[in-house]
Amino acid sequence: MQNEMEIRFLSLSPNEGFARAVASAFAAQMNPGIEELSDIRTAVSEAVTNAIIHGYEQRPDRFVTMRITVDGDELTVVVRDDGCGIGDVELARKPFYTSKPELERSGMGFSVMEAFMDEVTVESTLGSGTTVTMRKRIRHAN
Repeated sequence: MQNEMEIRFLSLSPNEGFARAVASAFAAQMNPGIEELSDIRTAVSEAVTNAIIHGYEQRPDRFVTMRITVDGDELTVVVRDDGCGIGDVELARKPFYTSKPELERSGMGFSVMEAFMDEVTVESTLGSGTTVTMRKRIRHAN
């Protein structure tokens, strides 16, 4: 079965929970286990939080876009912002690195995404934004 959805929401912290709920509700059609749903929710939280905190630097008037695709047993989640972008993606992906130490960020966002999803790619251009693509195979898929 193939299915796809896309939502756009303001860059507000409460919308992180909304995105997490939407992602798990959409993924439910694949009959994932509780652990798989939890993994998806956690990874989406990290990606959306990064877009809000780092991409838009907490500018609530900007939009985050999330697209989710189901294709057989694979779930793909794409989170995109049109914010400031990442100057050095490899550095940003290193555990404990944060560009916002004054906000007491742990610097584990990408590491968490990688731990809970099967594949994570990051594309970013300074001044144009960042796209995070995460894939997960659902072992209980219909």
